[in-house]
Amino acid sequence: MLVWIIGHFLAVAIGISLGLMGGGGSMLAIPVLIYVMGLDAKEAIAMSFVVVGIVSSIGLIPHWLERNVNFKVAIIFTPPAMLGAFLGARLASLPLITDTIQLIVFAIMMLVASVSMIWGQLNQLQNELPHSPQNHGLLMMLEGLGIGTVTGFVGIGGGFVIIPTLVLLGGVPMKEAIGTSLLIIAFKSVTGFAGYLDQVVLNFSLIASFTLAAGVGTVSGAYLTKLIEAKQLKKGFGFFVLAIAVLILTQRLISDLG
Repeated sequence: MLVWIIGHFLAVAIGISLGLMGGGGSMLAIPVLIYVMGLDAKEAIAMSFVVVGIVSSIGLIPHWLERNVNFKVAIIFTPPAMLGAFLGARLASLPLITDTIQLIVFAIMMLVASVSMIWGQLNQLQNELPHSPQNHGLLMMLEGLGIGTVTGFVGIGGGFVIIPTLVLLGGVPMKEAIGTSLLIIAFKSVTGFAGYLDQVVLNFSLIASFTLAAGVGTVSGAYLTKLIEAKQLKKGFGFFVLAIAVLILTQRLISDLG
């Protein structure tokens, strides 16, 4: 019972991260589902698509009401991201892809994301670089395909990869990029989950309760954007993600050597 409570308390934190910063859901959800709730890697990744997809849809609503969703850019980015998520999920079904391989790649992606958050100068780049979104449509589609494929394979590569792309290639303001990323994440979560359907057996009662807890956090996080700038939290969140990535890599290496 204590494990269940801790896991769902962390689900609320996952939701706050998604609502406030437009990303970070999978980076938190998958370790919680594996190391707290006891799921294997493929189950955790598949379940994270359901949780993050539904919670992103919920978190999208207040952003949409605040007119912080750019549908024109989303239409360019979303279809290739959905295709990539499905292809990445099917890649994970290959016999040679073990839980260890997926978790090592997952941890490496977390390391990359954490460095980006700690060092990132996204707002400065947004001000310094010229933007002409109409000239970057093809590049955005290729980025969407690549990000979607990584997402499908390891369940990561959501908001913290999408948001810089939307800002730098789409010329989308930061708050608008956060809302738009939630829309993209929601859609590509559908195809990512579809790609895992024949690979896992899911606990739907756990999915429902975990999603509900995360949904409460997401609504809270989305409204907190009125009071808190996401960039103020990203550096601290980056160090937290870095610590989790190191722990996952260490645990896997010790497990394999043992």
